[in-house]
Amino acid sequence: MTNDELVIAAVVPCHNEAHTVGKVVGDLLATVPGIQVFVYDNNSTDGTDELARAAGATVRYEHRKGKGNVVRRAFSDIDADVYLLIDGDDTYDVADAPAMIAALLEGPFDHILGVRRELDPSSSAYRPGHEAGNRAFNRLVSGLFGLPVTDMLSGYRIFSRRFVKSFPAVSREFEIETELTVHSMNLRVPQKEVEVGFRDRPEGSESKLSTFKDGFKILALIAHLIRHERPLAFHGIVGAVFALVAVVLAVPIFVEFGETGLVPRFPTAFLAASLMILAFLTWLVGLVLDGITRSRRESSRLVYLNYSAPAPTGTSSAHLPFGGTASEDAV
Repeated sequence: MTNDELVIAAVVPCHNEAHTVGKVVGDLLATVPGIQVFVYDNNSTDGTDELARAAGATVRYEHRKGKGNVVRRAFSDIDADVYLLIDGDDTYDVADAPAMIAALLEGPFDHILGVRRELDPSSSAYRPGHEAGNRAFNRLVSGLFGLPVTDMLSGYRIFSRRFVKSFPAVSREFEIETELTVHSMNLRVPQKEVEVGFRDRPEGSESKLSTFKDGFKILALIAHLIRHERPLAFHGIVGAVFALVAVVLAVPIFVEFGETGLVPRFPTAFLAASLMILAFLTWLVGLVLDGITRSRRESSRLVYLNYSAPAPTGTSSAHLPFGGTASEDAV
């Protein structure tokens, strides 16, 4: 495989983006030579599909509402060497795409995360609630999964084929970015962050994000992923709570038994014993699930290893199709 033979596909999820989709498609086709642009229309009612088709995109449809459903469908349908994921609202700077693709090929990396920087410092592209929530989620996920991340909610990313084909997407809506981030951490793929331009939506374009509603969904997904991806820690904490309550209830009973030789509060003693049994059962469940999780990760890793890196080994940056500079260490 040579660089000229690389198939680069852009996935553009859209729901009522008639004001912007044509520009996004046109910018992608003009900026990235040979790119195939796939616009996935997600129940639009404003003619988004026709405008995208007129701009030169291949239009496909996903009728189950939600960005996560779109990404899952696109990753299943499209066969490419490099995947570019970008929103159809024209808030991300398409001009940064060549540098991101070059970084992926140069590494080679499997995941390039576009870290947003406002093109106009005086703009309100990054709403205060979203920015504060993003920072909090970044710290939470970085601490829980052991790798630093600067902008886990960014919708501008580049993936290798082996990342995409080993990604078991389960999210339905805007939580998909969190799931992508956690998958890259769990699989420990080589990845890199690249700054990208971010701006306000153009006039007439309306955001579909809800600060609190989507924030709670992301928080719920993180809790689910902790239970699913860190079962030993999750069940260890739950078991510890059961054990602590059991000890608190049992200590007065043991003291009284030592003084009088009697157990007058038998229901409390029974409750304490039951809670301690639950604690040990919870810890046992955590151990079993930890083994299953390890086996599942090994299976995902084997799927990942079935695919080659996104660029031939030993390719120099001078021969990359989009230029590029010396690569940094992978995360």
